[in-house]
Amino acid sequence: MNNLTLLLLFMIVALEGCSHSNDNESKAYSFFVAGHVYGYPGETETNIGVHPPFKQKLEMIKNNPDIKFGVFTGDIVFDALKENEWDEVDQDIAFINKKVYFAPGNHDVGSAKKRDIFTRRYGPTYQSFVYAEDLVIILDPNLKGWSIEGDQLTWLKEQLNPNKNTVRNIFVFFHQLLWWTPENEFKSYPPNSTSGGEGNNNFFTEVYPLFRDFGKPTYMFAGDTGVYERGIFYHKDKNFTFIASGMGGRKQDNFVIANVDPKGLVSFQLVSLNTNDSNELGKLENYTLND
Repeated sequence: MNNLTLLLLFMIVALEGCSHSNDNESKAYSFFVAGHVYGYPGETETNIGVHPPFKQKLEMIKNNPDIKFGVFTGDIVFDALKENEWDEVDQDIAFINKKVYFAPGNHDVGSAKKRDIFTRRYGPTYQSFVYAEDLVIILDPNLKGWSIEGDQLTWLKEQLNPNKNTVRNIFVFFHQLLWWTPENEFKSYPPNSTSGGEGNNNFFTEVYPLFRDFGKPTYMFAGDTGVYERGIFYHKDKNFTFIASGMGGRKQDNFVIANVDPKGLVSFQLVSLNTNDSNELGKLENYTLND
């Protein structure tokens, strides 16, 4: 084997190594999740865009190259009939220059007129996509009293088809705390509001089992929290993780950054909005049922 052949072999191996390295790097990324971003109800007339303490953190999001997208988990505006409120939110999103998905809340699509405005501006209220081998699902429980039924349930089953079982993780976003009832183990961690609810929903009877049977690590984010005493909740059970995160009450105002490493392992950063110390609230994992 002559020197030229050896050199060519070396170059091929080196290029393959670079390719694999780039592939792994492309599978590592972060995203942010922010709930109830309009803030506190009594302040919305004077606020421009998102909740002011959150607005102060937008530059932090903008300047983090690892953050590839974000999700607002509902109650994005206070009065969805006022299109200037949507315009102001759009301006905040334009500032960070990253894609932000909307999981709408009752304030956003709680009436036919509000829903018409939302869909005209932003498209369907539920959707899915795959990012770096992770499945992202955005649901709209507002369509049927906090339940996922009819066309949306049929669509959800299609997203969780076994033929798509090559994803690493599933990230699910919705506004309402669908796992909560006044009687179950989550009763001490209520939502901001039960508006639009019609008694017991079908979360544990029809929705949860779909993800359980799919068998992948599943992270469910809800955003209707933060106006009152509690703004954070974390619960892990086997391959399921429930997270509630929101803002408005200036007590536990926060948003969450999820970090996905090249192997698909997920970790979280809980970002406090109430002081200059972004880490003041500690670890997300500390806000469990025993807290």
